[in-house]
Amino acid sequence: MIMTTTPNIDGRKIQSYHGIVTGEAIMGANVVRDVFASITDIIGGRSGAYEEKLQDAREIAFQEMQQNAAHLGANAVVGVDIDYEVVGQSGSMLMVSVSGTAVTVV
Repeated sequence: MIMTTTPNIDGRKIQSYHGIVTGEAIMGANVVRDVFASITDIIGGRSGAYEEKLQDAREIAFQEMQQNAAHLGANAVVGVDIDYEVVGQSGSMLMVSVSGTAVTVV
C-alpha cells in the first residue's frame, strides 16, 4: 500500500476517497531505560533505547493505519501526518499517532 505525506501521488489518479484513517501506538518506558536515558542526557549523545521504542511505536501505528485503510477498500493513504506525544503519569509512555486519507488510486 502506498502511504505518503503529500496530497496526491505522482503518476496516479485518485479514483475514490474512503475517509480518514488513523493508527496509534503507546509504548511504556521502563525504569532501566529511563536510567540509561538520564545518563545519556547528562553526558550527551543519543538515547538508542528511546529511539528504538519510538521506531517500534511508529511501525505499529503505520501498520494499524494501513489495515484500517485496507478494510475500507483503499490501496493508498495520502496526506499522512505523524504526531509524537509523551503521555501517562510523569511522562512514562511514548505515543505515536498517524492519520491520513484512505483513497483508491489507479
